[in-house]
Amino acid sequence: MRLRLPNTFILLFAILSLIAIATWLVPGGRYETRVVDGRTLIDPAAFHYIASAPQGPVALLMAPIKGFVEAALIIGFVLIVGGTFAVLQKTEAIDAFIKTVARAHAHSPLVRALLIPVFVTMFSLGGASFGMAEEAIPFVLIFVPLALALGYDSIVGVAIPFVGSQVGFAVAFLNPFNVGIAQGIAGVPMFSGLAYRVVLWLVATGLTVAFLMWYAARVRRDPTRSPTYAIDAIKRGEHAAALHFERMTRTHAAVLGIFALALGVMIFGVVRYQWFIEEIAALFLALAIAVGLVARLGPDDFVAAFLQGAKDLVSTALVIALARGTMIIARDAHIIDTMLHGLMPLVQSAHPVFAAQKMFAIQSVINFFIHSGSGQAALTMPIMAPLADLVGVTRQTAILAFQLGELTTPVIPTSAITVGVLALARIPWLTWARWMLPLQLAYLLFALAALAPPAITAWH
Repeated sequence: MRLRLPNTFILLFAILSLIAIATWLVPGGRYETRVVDGRTLIDPAAFHYIASAPQGPVALLMAPIKGFVEAALIIGFVLIVGGTFAVLQKTEAIDAFIKTVARAHAHSPLVRALLIPVFVTMFSLGGASFGMAEEAIPFVLIFVPLALALGYDSIVGVAIPFVGSQVGFAVAFLNPFNVGIAQGIAGVPMFSGLAYRVVLWLVATGLTVAFLMWYAARVRRDPTRSPTYAIDAIKRGEHAAALHFERMTRTHAAVLGIFALALGVMIFGVVRYQWFIEEIAALFLALAIAVGLVARLGPDDFVAAFLQGAKDLVSTALVIALARGTMIIARDAHIIDTMLHGLMPLVQSAHPVFAAQKMFAIQSVINFFIHSGSGQAALTMPIMAPLADLVGVTRQTAILAFQLGELTTPVIPTSAITVGVLALARIPWLTWARWMLPLQLAYLLFALAALAPPAITAWH
């Protein structure tokens, strides 16, 4: 019998219940705080115990709605972004772009050489900029038959959209669902630290491209070396009809241009004017309206698409509310500082580099159980941000450690995205995990190395 973990909601409510129980067992405690450069920081030498306030069943049941209220700004932002992306998908501009480039593969050696790097980079950019994750799943239905037709295998077809978007999501520089939410919770300026994150994204994406190109060339030379060789022999006939590609229209090109312009405006606004959630949400709403007008979507179609996109992220909003509720229970019981005091020896090290790497290890373990970037940020950053103050690591570095912990998502069997993608491609998880092992080891070394410069330089 296979071990099946509960879904995120059950898991979070179980954590919420355990914290409520803990409020009866853990003594209250408090760190004194001090204001430095306008920021409230914990004084690690000033912890003392105080009376706790145990939370009963009524407080437990009220915690989710309180979490919803306290996280309302973040939740509203998530819903608007989801609606905007659904409108963008409704125009089919992204699909048309992919199909147009794929057709050129048959006629140009340059396109053949650039196909994997371009598409992996494109999906990685989607993950790094607007949080593309679950949205990559439908693209498997395009890229698996495409990869088979070009002499590759199903693994290449899955890896281009799935691993590409996941590595971009983890090593993101503008992702509102992990970087934006984590920085908002940690009290760090929205999308600050952009330059170093862009460098890390380029390195991680380049590493992914290099590995996939090496593997694809190997399979094309000898298809029998593919772990999915037997499965793919059946698929080649089934997918022959899936390679009919429509041309990109002027409307598609205009939509993509508007989308690129919006991303540029967002970067400028964040860097130049320190835009926060409200301004970025307004920009995404303007983007949805502009795209709807250019694509000539009728009012009913526009609203339906936007509502569907927001609806798809209602579960994410509830995850954020539940996760925030766990912190409310602990905060009202006065045990958060006691928990920090207990965690500090586990993370504290002789050098900040090792402390940051321990944070990364903890976040990687948490990611096995909670895969929502926004939910994980809402759950862990209220603890990790002040913990960073205590162990001599900047909050910006703690946020990076949280992000890099998500590099395990492409291989963990508890991830709904991973399981869904592999089910679509009919690739057994164990086959996929064996193939991913070298790349996961490379990601591990990359993450440990990436945390060293921020810890050494006290990156803010």
